Amino acid sequence: MRLLITGGAGFIGANFVRQTVVERPDIRVVVLDALTYAGNRASLDSIADRIEFVRGDITDAELVDRLVGGADAVVHFAAESHNDNSLARPWPFVQTNIVGTYTLLEAVRRHDVRYHHISTDEVYGDLAAAAPAFTENTPYNPSSPYSASKASSDMLVRAWVRSFGVRATISNCSNNYGPYQHVEKFIPRQITNLIDGVRPRLYGAGNQIRDWIHVEDHNRAVWTILEFGRIGQTYLIGANGELDNKSVVQLILTEFGRDPDDFDHVTDRPGHDRRYAIDASLLRTELGWEPRYADFRAGLAATIGWYREHETWWRPGKADVETAYAQAGERVL
Repeated sequence: MRLLITGGAGFIGANFVRQTVVERPDIRVVVLDALTYAGNRASLDSIADRIEFVRGDITDAELVDRLVGGADAVVHFAAESHNDNSLARPWPFVQTNIVGTYTLLEAVRRHDVRYHHISTDEVYGDLAAAAPAFTENTPYNPSSPYSASKASSDMLVRAWVRSFGVRATISNCSNNYGPYQHVEKFIPRQITNLIDGVRPRLYGAGNQIRDWIHVEDHNRAVWTILEFGRIGQTYLIGANGELDNKSVVQLILTEFGRDPDDFDHVTDRPGHDRRYAIDASLLRTELGWEPRYADFRAGLAATIGWYREHETWWRPGKADVETAYAQAGERVL
């Protein structure tokens, strides 16, 4: 099998590439990544001789057509994905997430290649505290330019399945955590701050609830869908990991042996979604998938250990991230 993975140097994509190479050595893997700030070629260093890496943009129609034409399947991870950045500069999110997905869909249509589309639970907006979790039938209600662009890309996939018979599936996942996640993101930012002796930073009161899943569990689910999922079907991927942001920060502090209240409250993000929650019943019952990291605290401890041991990976970008947050107006309350 020849597999094209877009965004394979990003957080979830790089983990997917590594898992695929290790667990499925018979598969020929081609990675397409533009190596923007969120992509890190070093995430693939240990398997570099076992993959083909192509630096390029998913909006480059000629390049995409050539690579898709040589593939049996495409897994599309490449995306602009940081909410704060989408509020400051929406256009890259439209360009990558919408135009890039269109470019890939046209290529897989021409070459009749199996396609799996990675999306997010953020397309559904947010939930009240007691509301039922998102399902595959929840109406879309995006809150930010990021989630709106991902919702748009999902709709393109659905239209290309129905109108052109493209062999595609979609997965919408809850918040991933684990190794190789960029330090601008919530969990690695708190971990690396503590490694540097800086107090963690918590948006507002920290009441926002997220549904956490370890990246390895997410990627095993993607493989399950790619192999056994029904064409045209959307599957939600989650591990029943709901926790509010304050509790996550307190768990991280506890793992560091610190007072669980030793953190700073900072200005909240505009339009910050209150709660996400995933009902992954269809994935579990129809395809038989189950998470291996059912204990969030154990997965978090392993993630902290990884960042402690891989400072050379995250250190180069840390100062720039903190400068960007300061320039965006983050301040301690």
